[in-house]
Amino acid sequence: MLIAQFSDTHIKPKGRLAYNKVDTASMLAKAVAHLQALPQKPDLLVITGDLVDQGHPEEYSHLNEILAPIGVPLLLIPGNHDDRKVMLDAFSNVLVKPDTDFWHFSYQEPNWPIRIIGLDTVNAGQSSGLLCQERLDWFASVLDEDQETPTLVVMHHPPFITGIGHMDDIGLEGREAFADIVRRHSNIELITCGHLHRNIRSLVGGRAVMTAHSTAHTVQLDIARNATPMFKMEPAGYLLHWWNGEHLVTHHVNSDTFDGPHPFFEDSGQLIT
Repeated sequence: MLIAQFSDTHIKPKGRLAYNKVDTASMLAKAVAHLQALPQKPDLLVITGDLVDQGHPEEYSHLNEILAPIGVPLLLIPGNHDDRKVMLDAFSNVLVKPDTDFWHFSYQEPNWPIRIIGLDTVNAGQSSGLLCQERLDWFASVLDEDQETPTLVVMHHPPFITGIGHMDDIGLEGREAFADIVRRHSNIELITCGHLHRNIRSLVGGRAVMTAHSTAHTVQLDIARNATPMFKMEPAGYLLHWWNGEHLVTHHVNSDTFDGPHPFFEDSGQLIT
């Protein structure tokens, strides 16, 4: 099984740039084209929040147009730039929609070797995230229902301190209680998040957790506590999570265009030196 993960796509209305600089739409279109050209087609695409920039209907319409060629099922989680209600109206082609005030789910197709749990961390009106008691109770209950199936948890705000101060200031409230729940469930293979626009790895409750690269701009890497909030136009990318029969293996993929691929060996089988 192969799961693609996009994050922090930040789509604007047509003709608009993010921060007067970033053409998030064309960058996402590149990521879609790159994904389509992979030797192996993913089984589904997960997008971990900040799908659009202001939560407006025209932004979601634009996003739908860009994603239309993708040709694989979608699972979505909102981020702090999203509007849950507008998302509900905008997407008809997602595998599962929430039936509560929160956009979370536990989903597994009959032939899938893993279960995917989506956890809503949005704190309405705030850039920071929140896991309230209701959401924590829901998360614990769905994990308790099945403590055997390997599980991928997807969410927007990372449940750990990243070292990038201005992003940690808008981090996740409730992460300690979240870690306590995670610690009790050894079948959690990976917790994967967005929000940071960078690929960062840590441990939470003894389980692997990481953030995904953005398909657009990155957050400047500066772990000085008082560093100025900045972004940078580093190579955009996404994640591929591959089930190898025993565990999830994650690859970071650059979605820009680069020279290659080139052979290591001559037609004779001789290594090119």
